[in-house]
Amino acid sequence: MSSSSKGTGESPVPQGERGRFIVVDGVDGCGKTTQAELLARALGVRDGLHLREPGSTTLGEKLRELLLSRSFEIGPAVETLLFAAARRQMLDQVVEPALARGESVVCERFNPSTFAYQAVAGQLDEEQVVKLLSTWSNTPRPDLVVVLDIDVELAARRRGVASDRIEAKGVEFQRSVAQGFRRYVERFTEAVLIDGSGDADEVHQAVLGEARRVGA
Repeated sequence: MSSSSKGTGESPVPQGERGRFIVVDGVDGCGKTTQAELLARALGVRDGLHLREPGSTTLGEKLRELLLSRSFEIGPAVETLLFAAARRQMLDQVVEPALARGESVVCERFNPSTFAYQAVAGQLDEEQVVKLLSTWSNTPRPDLVVVLDIDVELAARRRGVASDRIEAKGVEFQRSVAQGFRRYVERFTEAVLIDGSGDADEVHQAVLGEARRVGA
């Protein structure tokens, strides 16, 4: 397995003792939920701070229902704006307060997904998407972004029948998404690529090693 690197209180903690914000991301079926759960457990992250995105707030969950529903035709540009809105709400309502208390956060999906799915696979202007995300949905910025890299056919077999509108776009779309994730890792220093094709414990050890590297 190889990877490429680059007690709870309610009052604010002393400067320098903020929690760590770690994202686990990748194509549908890559194993991100399993790895996020294993990482959260290993780091002692409390249940309410293992997040999914979009979601994890009342507004975010409503936007998630809308974005994944097969009842609507939603283009990549509108998807980008809705994902960014859900993310901003999560950052303001959940992530920043937790980090300020010294608690760490593990989140499934973040800006890499929007870059990969909407900018690259959705053929939007990549620089415009990066600018929007950097301006509106990147504060606080993750300390670490783990992208699980896996063959999209293997990911599809692991995932099974597509369960939502975006999963249903097919294998060719997912190939473009996977390429988008790799490009994201090349662009952003907090992002690392980890081989997600091994067994769960093997992948977990690689993910945990990266988390320890950033002080989690």
